[in-house]
Amino acid sequence: MKMTTALLIANPCDDEEDNMAMLCCHSSQGDMFLMTRYPDEDELEITLGDEPSTLDGVKVTLSATLLKIEIAAADADALNGDDVLEITHSSDAADLAEVELTLQNILKGTGTYISQL
Repeated sequence: MKMTTALLIANPCDDEEDNMAMLCCHSSQGDMFLMTRYPDEDELEITLGDEPSTLDGVKVTLSATLLKIEIAAADADALNGDDVLEITHSSDAADLAEVELTLQNILKGTGTYISQL
């Protein structure tokens, strides 16, 4: 599955939401992607559209123009039947440090983060 977004919205630790780490974007087609994790939880949550899915073992790769999310084939229903979501983004390079920190917080102990920055 592929999406295009102008901006990745990240919050590594939302004080108003019990320190939840959150990454979000809206595609140019109007779809919303949301990945969250509370610090005391063992799994992360991905929401694509309306239905959230709880997952572990997620692999995320971030580059200057691409966010690639890979999940187990058994969890493909979380990504509308796909096990890979590629989000092409136009985020400002200065904002990517916060995106990277957010991904590290979300994936710590439950997934794999790969930086290509």
